[in-house]
Amino acid sequence: MQGVAVSENTEPEQRNWEYFVTPLLLHNEAQILNNWGAQGWELVQIIEGPAGGNVAYLKREKA
Repeated sequence: MQGVAVSENTEPEQRNWEYFVTPLLLHNEAQILNNWGAQGWELVQIIEGPAGGNVAYLKREKA
């Protein structure tokens, strides 16, 4: 029976992220989010902004 090679370093690679914050227009949320998603951005959270309206927080892995 052959053994399986196991790496001694079991720590996952550290990933580097960049972040983007954008207001969401109430009548166009899906189109805005789909546009950012097509560019590789992942939605993290949507909250109410300080001046009202929604604000989206997005991230994507740095190249």
